Amino acid sequence: MTTMNVSLPDSMKAFVEEQVAQRGYGTSSEYVRELIRREQDRDQLRNLLLEGAGSGPGEPADDAYFDGLRDHIRTRSGE
Repeated sequence: MTTMNVSLPDSMKAFVEEQVAQRGYGTSSEYVRELIRREQDRDQLRNLLLEGAGSGPGEPADDAYFDGLRDHIRTRSGE
């Protein structure tokens, strides 16, 4: 793992230290890593939503659709 130094104003440093203490993180690095992971997840979700929005209309998810999925799974599990 590599190291990255980040400069923060005193008020932000105090906020991070408070979050570490209140939320059970061992270190400020753990807290920052969690924030970065959340942002990565948000970016991934955003990209998936944009991809879905650009893909055009899909089929309706009605009873027949779910019956077809169940049949497909039953067929594959029997292989």
